[in-house]
Amino acid sequence: MERLDDNSLFFQEMADVKPLKASQKTQSDVFTVQLSPTLGQLAKQAALNEHELLAMLPIVPFEFPTVSPDVVVSEKHDGMQDEVYKRLRQGKYDIKTILDVHEYSLPQARSSLVNCIFSAIARGERNILVIHGKGYHSKPYPGLMKSAVCHWLSVIDKVAAYHSATREQGGTGALFVLLKKSSQHRIENSELNRKGGGFR
Repeated sequence: MERLDDNSLFFQEMADVKPLKASQKTQSDVFTVQLSPTLGQLAKQAALNEHELLAMLPIVPFEFPTVSPDVVVSEKHDGMQDEVYKRLRQGKYDIKTILDVHEYSLPQARSSLVNCIFSAIARGERNILVIHGKGYHSKPYPGLMKSAVCHWLSVIDKVAAYHSATREQGGTGALFVLLKKSSQHRIENSELNRKGGGFR
């Protein structure tokens, strides 16, 4: 009998309590939503990444190796397939983005190059053409911009390889640049290959 009285008291106390509506969020719901980054936060992170990268690329002329105006330059990361590299140096890849920095200052060229690479990768592009010029009369030494661009590209992790362009596309005054795939495109290609729709 005493147990029934306790139950009666409990229901009496709870009579004015209303259940939460489905539209009402608990504190834990709000916290979970805040864990997902906004587009603004992602943009800030991308800008921070670019800023940190810029700090790694010197613009003082004697802080990078000098490259002569007429020398053919090249670099590739370990593990690159020979056929891929061959097609790059022969200019066989489709190029949609061309960046001409040969009349820029070193700070302008550095910012433009980094922005160009990030933008191209975001668009899913793998190949760009960078025109640095030969710089026969550049100061304090010939080939200044070419030397800077070659050094920057060798430092930037998102660059898979580069090679002096063919004569028709700028010769030793320009570079074919092969970019690494973005994480998203690697996932998409992996999924495509898994389903049998990619190249084998």
